Amino acid sequence: MSEELDGPWLVVGLGNPGPEYAGNRHNIGFMVADLLAGRMGARFKAHKSRNQVAEGRLAGRRVVLAKPLSFMNLSGGPVTALRDFYKVPVDRLVVVHDELDIDYAALRLKKGGGDNGHNGLKSLTKSLGPDYFRVRAGVGRPPGRMEVADFVLKDFSSTERKELDWFVDRAADAVEALLTEGLERAQTTYNS
Repeated sequence: MSEELDGPWLVVGLGNPGPEYAGNRHNIGFMVADLLAGRMGARFKAHKSRNQVAEGRLAGRRVVLAKPLSFMNLSGGPVTALRDFYKVPVDRLVVVHDELDIDYAALRLKKGGGDNGHNGLKSLTKSLGPDYFRVRAGVGRPPGRMEVADFVLKDFSSTERKELDWFVDRAADAVEALLTEGLERAQTTYNS
């Protein structure tokens, strides 16, 4: 009952807007947000905060899902505007993002920490401080001497795509577990 008094959770999937980025490794956050919207039976709509927003209930919790309409490195502005609009405290903010230092299809959940060179997290942390929840979706390291930017802005490989639906589904499950069971229990289940 007090959960409703505290207002909604804000779950943000990070990515870049536009069809040319849709299948990129950097857009795993958008993919998870899209799946969660489907689970809620909600549709994304444009919001004045420069986000696509879907509202509903997820795992019994009131949730606002968001996909910033800015590019990744500018996502702090739209997310802060949305957080202010819904008056969501930072301890009810969950960000889903790609992570280079984790093997492909592995997950790590945590609260707070650095940005690890991730421009989306850098922008969010500059606007909101570091103390939000993160669902870190592993995309692995670039092969050989490939630049990081080139790697994250490439689509998943054909081999990776065989596991992608499972991976996105598992990341969405991890978000739901975080909302209902808290960080430690969700970490025990999903930190692979």
